[in-house]
Amino acid sequence: MQQKDFRRLALILLFAPFALWIILLIVLPHIGIIALSLREKVAPRVYEFGFGNYMDFLNEPIYWNTLLRTGSMSLLVTALALLIGFPIAYYIAKLAGNRTRGALFLLCLIPLWVSDLIRAYGWILLLRETGVISSFLQWAGLVDQPIEFLYNDVTVIIGLVYTVILFMIVPLVSTLDGMDNSMIEAGYNLGGNGFTVLRRIIIPYAMPGIVSGCIVVFMLTAGSYLTPILLGGKNSSWFTEQIYNQFITRFNWEAGAAFGMLLLLFTSVVIWLGLKLSGQTLANTVAKS
Repeated sequence: MQQKDFRRLALILLFAPFALWIILLIVLPHIGIIALSLREKVAPRVYEFGFGNYMDFLNEPIYWNTLLRTGSMSLLVTALALLIGFPIAYYIAKLAGNRTRGALFLLCLIPLWVSDLIRAYGWILLLRETGVISSFLQWAGLVDQPIEFLYNDVTVIIGLVYTVILFMIVPLVSTLDGMDNSMIEAGYNLGGNGFTVLRRIIIPYAMPGIVSGCIVVFMLTAGSYLTPILLGGKNSSWFTEQIYNQFITRFNWEAGAAFGMLLLLFTSVVIWLGLKLSGQTLANTVAKS
């Protein structure tokens, strides 16, 4: 076997597991979901090709209102995660020492050591009417009766930001770590203040990491199910709950598949608009973060 053929074989074997993972777990399931969503039930166990499931979504305001609400709250969670995560990422990448950096990364990783369900129940123990915070406020004499902090949009947002903040910090640290400190020093030497250096040097350099983190956080938030349901309760209107109800409660897999594809299409459009507004490309963002 020639050396060229050996390298080609090694390359094929190297990428074969990744290609199988993409085909078996992403491509084929999505093809199946698309085909299922285009099955329109016309009689018991009788189906025809059609767009009836998508028309049902458009004709029912509660469905697309819930989708728009999920998208707007996901954008809010993404913005809050960026505002909170950027200073942390900058400190880890540029100011912290090696030991401090490792400790901070460990603190960021701790929430991922437990499942979403356990994290959500942790927030419930803190925020419920008989929880830690309400009991402390009563003990301190700040309130006269128990306070229920759960089952509202604020609680859902707090829980989601807590869940996804790490996925904003990691790409930001990766991008900012590659920035030469002399660029920041040059900005100050040329008469710029802290805000100017941040706006004209740091943020433009970190833009691939910002976009990458926002994409991951937005997709995770829009596709979240446990946190909005457990922390929002009956007052929560999250589109993933509509998908779950179609699949599990109503046994309408065709409509559930259509709703899933609509969520994917909606989030993809939002990401495409975000890339256009930021002037970034997906390939450039992935390569630099």
